[in-house]
Amino acid sequence: MTKKELIAAVAEKANVPAAVAAKVYNAAFAVLAEEMKAGAVRVDGFGTFKVTERPARVAKNPKTGAEVKVPARKVAVFKPASALKDSIQ
Repeated sequence: MTKKELIAAVAEKANVPAAVAAKVYNAAFAVLAEEMKAGAVRVDGFGTFKVTERPARVAKNPKTGAEVKVPARKVAVFKPASALKDSIQ
């Protein structure tokens, strides 16, 4: 599902114009991204979004076999809630 399709589905489900659904979509994901910088965001019945630190490591280039240093970085992680897991099975 694309952003456009999601906005259209939300607009239909909430019985609001697509422009309103687009504003809500943009605002919701902006808040989500901003709050993830500060800590975890838990949405009951859906899951938890958070940022974790991946440590630096040494990897191998599969083509040449040469060692490559991979720097530490932050990554976004999503852990689904059990209610979400149960609903999709």
